[in-house]
Amino acid sequence: MEGAAVKPGGRLLVLGGGYSGLRFGRAAAQRGFEVLLTSRQRRPQDAALRWLVFDSEANDSGGETAGLEGITHVLMAAAPNGQGDDPMLPQLAAMLQRQPLQWVGYLSTTGVYGCTGGAWVDETTPPRPRPGRSQWRLEAERAWQATGLPVQVFRLPAIYGPHRCPFEGLRQGTSKLVHKPGQVFSRVHVDDIVGSLLHCIALPEKRRPAVLNVCDDCPCPSSETLGFAAHLLGLPLPDAVRFAEIETSLSPMARSFWGENRRPSNHLLCQQLGYSLRYPSYREGFRASLAEEEGSRAAGETGAQSGTPGSAT
Repeated sequence: MEGAAVKPGGRLLVLGGGYSGLRFGRAAAQRGFEVLLTSRQRRPQDAALRWLVFDSEANDSGGETAGLEGITHVLMAAAPNGQGDDPMLPQLAAMLQRQPLQWVGYLSTTGVYGCTGGAWVDETTPPRPRPGRSQWRLEAERAWQATGLPVQVFRLPAIYGPHRCPFEGLRQGTSKLVHKPGQVFSRVHVDDIVGSLLHCIALPEKRRPAVLNVCDDCPCPSSETLGFAAHLLGLPLPDAVRFAEIETSLSPMARSFWGENRRPSNHLLCQQLGYSLRYPSYREGFRASLAEEEGSRAAGETGAQSGTPGSAT
């Protein structure tokens, strides 16, 4: 249903064909878009998708994208690099300015709101990101908006979906049941990211908000989601540990993940723009993800695993 009103015939460039970017590209191709995706390494071509090599750190970056023309839609799904710089805009801005662009989507993070102690945030909440990754994201948002292109920013929480759920950690015995009173996390299924993007593309340009939160209806503790995942697998939960006991052993990324606490609202997306979530909570999303994983396993396919939800798009 999502994106059913999207008119075919557009030429879509996905900058960063990772977990969310590839999923979006495949869905757009099914709706009649010609889809081009970038990757740092050469990828096998197929009938629906054309892969372009683009490594922003290589001397010949942009070689395969230099001759692109007729791009109507762009999704920027690559995070800032380790120095905090946007990896695509400096080299592609001039090329994009020449295109007949109707829409540019930028995948950002709800981390730009900072820690609110579990309070709700919406698109009118002033950003207060912590230094580091979230600050870089906000700076990248503003850099893309400053181009004058028809940019729409999508702020995402932790991303999950097939091969991005706690199932493998529970099977391997590596999952941790962490107790941190008052801590909640927000999340979104990758297919609701895809659906939201297609929904916005189909809207008249004047109805597209400049910034949009994309998240489900159910911010909750990670212990709750881990418990449900264990229930689906019929496996026991690991023993609970206090956050203070493991904090020093966490990676900087995981520590920052646990160090923020907020509830982003999807009211603008779902109530005002009329998007219907496929997975309003992790319960529906985990069931569907597990079914897809089992279907892939039966077909002999593999999927990329992720240790930290939302760590890449």
